[in-house]
Amino acid sequence: MNKFGRKFIGAFLLVVFISAAVIYATVDINTVANLTAFKPWSLLLAVLAMALGMFFDGSRLMHLVKISGEKITLYQAVQVIFGNYFLALLTPGATGGAVAQVMFLRHAGVPTGKAAVLVIVRTLASIFFLAFLLPFILINDKGILPGFSNMTLLCLIFFGIFSIVALIFLARKGYLDGILKKFSRKLSTKRRKMMFAFYRDTKSAVKLLSASPKSLARVLLESGLNSLCIYAIVPCLLLGLGVYDADWCTVMGRMIFLNLLLYFTPTPGGAGLAEGGFVILFAEAVPAGTVGVVAVCWRLIAEYLPFIIGFYYTISVFGRNFINRQLG
Repeated sequence: MNKFGRKFIGAFLLVVFISAAVIYATVDINTVANLTAFKPWSLLLAVLAMALGMFFDGSRLMHLVKISGEKITLYQAVQVIFGNYFLALLTPGATGGAVAQVMFLRHAGVPTGKAAVLVIVRTLASIFFLAFLLPFILINDKGILPGFSNMTLLCLIFFGIFSIVALIFLARKGYLDGILKKFSRKLSTKRRKMMFAFYRDTKSAVKLLSASPKSLARVLLESGLNSLCIYAIVPCLLLGLGVYDADWCTVMGRMIFLNLLLYFTPTPGGAGLAEGGFVILFAEAVPAGTVGVVAVCWRLIAEYLPFIIGFYYTISVFGRNFINRQLG
């Protein structure tokens, strides 16, 4: 069996194991009764929310490509997005997702240098949107993370935002160049080249974002719409279970909090940490015995369905040899 086959089967078994473990750990005597009341129409609603989120993600990418002086179609943008989901789930820390995006953008006619910058911009825009909303979420939702006070989390967030802004300012002024040169002396030549390539692309991404305030506002708006549509999958599933009186602002706030954490998880696609975090955050909001089932359904629609579509696009465009090279 080749490298791709082993990775694919490994990812499949990991998903099955995590899903089974989460459901087993959260099942109780109320599970069957609550699930029999489930409304199937909510699954369709959840899939529509996911599709709408993908549309806004594709629209955002098209706009970013246009800002860079290139042009792609919505269909090509969608291929980039789904390709990201596919390789992200097969690689540690979702590192393969960035590679997939660059390769699909290159296939669409975007030069490699610009493609790498656009991938960073796309990620930064999503993180900035979530980080901007997080202070308001923590003010509204008391005790969101067990063991940590909201004041502690707020201090950490403001420190993180201040650090990012400071680093961006220092990078634009060129003050970080000398620091990186000194730091990189102890690294191997390969790692040094990778570090400076990423630093160069990040500076270009920041420059691209700050070049036009109107363009930046549109990118952030579409980033927000993309994220909110994807996170709306959970309210759709809860409605299917008969939960009509939930505090939907709190539900969406906790989804934003969880997904921001997932950007920094080392596991492929956030597997395991996503389901576990969901159970911790939503144990009280979901009908008894069904939080694990909802967590698995959320991941199936938000991550694993796009993974399958991304698998199709990647194989049809590049073939298995491309995947074997990336995983090798």
